[in-house]
Amino acid sequence: MAGMTKTQLVRHLAEKLETNNKTVATFLEHLTDTAIKETKKNGVFIVPGLGRLVKAHRKARMGRNPQTGEPIQIKAKTVVKFRVAKAAKDAIAPKK
Repeated sequence: MAGMTKTQLVRHLAEKLETNNKTVATFLEHLTDTAIKETKKNGVFIVPGLGRLVKAHRKARMGRNPQTGEPIQIKAKTVVKFRVAKAAKDAIAPKK
């Protein structure tokens, strides 16, 4: 099952907000640019009610080549994670 495409999302939001597709597309582009810049600069960007983008440092570690089983050194690197807000998590997958 595929999710919404960008075009479908733009159309849906434009309809809900009673505005044109171009305005919504521009807003989404600015939101994306802001999220990337803020996460890069401050290490975190929060989308209220949805979650947060977090820049994290992953330490160097030993891994294993899955084909040969040979141990290999994996370098340290910076990764980006998305942490879902509790309200969104509870709405999507409520506890039983």
